Amino acid sequence: MAHPKDGSVTLRPRTAVLTRGFDPSLSFGSARPAVFRSSTYVFATPEAAERAFAIAHGKIAPEEGERADLIYSRISHPNAEILEDQMVPLETAAREAAVFNSGMAAIMTAFFTFAEPASSIVYTVPFYGGTMRLIHEFLEPFGVTGIPVLAGSTAAIERAIRSARNPSIVFIETPANPTMVMTDIRRASEVAAGHSPKPIVIVDNTFLGPTFQHPLTLGADLVLYSATKYLSGFSDMVAGAALAKDPAIIHKMRSRRIMFGNILQPDECWMLDGRLPTVSLRMNRQSKNAQRIAEHLVSKPQIRRIHYPTLFDDAEQVRIRAAQCDYPGGTFSIDFHGGRDAAFTFLRHLKIARNAVSLGGVESLACHPRTTTHSGMTQEELEQAHIGEGLVRVSVGIEDRRDLLADFEGAIEKI
Repeated sequence: MAHPKDGSVTLRPRTAVLTRGFDPSLSFGSARPAVFRSSTYVFATPEAAERAFAIAHGKIAPEEGERADLIYSRISHPNAEILEDQMVPLETAAREAAVFNSGMAAIMTAFFTFAEPASSIVYTVPFYGGTMRLIHEFLEPFGVTGIPVLAGSTAAIERAIRSARNPSIVFIETPANPTMVMTDIRRASEVAAGHSPKPIVIVDNTFLGPTFQHPLTLGADLVLYSATKYLSGFSDMVAGAALAKDPAIIHKMRSRRIMFGNILQPDECWMLDGRLPTVSLRMNRQSKNAQRIAEHLVSKPQIRRIHYPTLFDDAEQVRIRAAQCDYPGGTFSIDFHGGRDAAFTFLRHLKIARNAVSLGGVESLACHPRTTTHSGMTQEELEQAHIGEGLVRVSVGIEDRRDLLADFEGAIEKI
């Protein structure tokens, strides 16, 4: 159930995402939000301006249910506030959200908000290469130590959190990109909660959320998204989002967002807001397509293995999947016999699926992670993460699964 801010009747997510946070009377009766491109906003009185700045700078707290007057679009604007309100019901247990101009901006803002000098960040690998560079190239020179742990290794994550020097952040990307290995969010959160001082547990939920995986109900403190992917769903915009159960966490991130100037702009907020009601519809179709295709292709002799939640054979991975995922999602990876040549032949002969990075769009995409999305990793890191030469990541769209299956089979036959 949704968590209304004004004490009104509680609505279910599919209803709240269409109604929460938007007052048609403020948009001349428009049934859907308009685009507000203004850079600055007019105050009713000097006292209102004084109060708005005091709230923005954290000098005073807003009263219960109060929405501070708008000041300047780098701080906030109507489309961001509407989008943030309507995004909250999609993430189970969330109460507050903040939007950013990219997924990387959301990650960067979270890290610069909660990473402390001379602290440690425990993180699972493999994960997005930009996040890894942020830790090693920007944070480590400031005295923050990155501690990588192989995704899915519950015992290793527990040891890393307990033994880390002043851990400030536990960062989990699950499933891992592109191997789909899952990490136990609940157990990592429990271990973090037992540490004093407690590190914040952050989960990149881009692959399965908000429809199939709910980290806040498992003990995580903060959920991050590349909203470019499934939340947007059309591969035509770049955006990021952060959601939390504790509003104070988002308020801290917003204060950094003001400083960095990385709020999502009005037009993009308006576009993304219009797509939120279809997130679960699209993701369910993509998951059904992906599951049927992956389970059909797995027996092909050209394929060594398909990495997909319903095809896990490791008992611990099966346990984690059953405990924290509602459905397996729309992304899988194929590990081909024949290495790079086989992978490139497959990609070269696809007719419907496009050879492109990113994922979560209504169109199917496929890429070779070792030479594209994860090419910034060292040879040793690639091998440790099991990102081989024959690995191809596939993001399944909403096309007819029979057409996609024929496309994949035709490309595989060329190997």
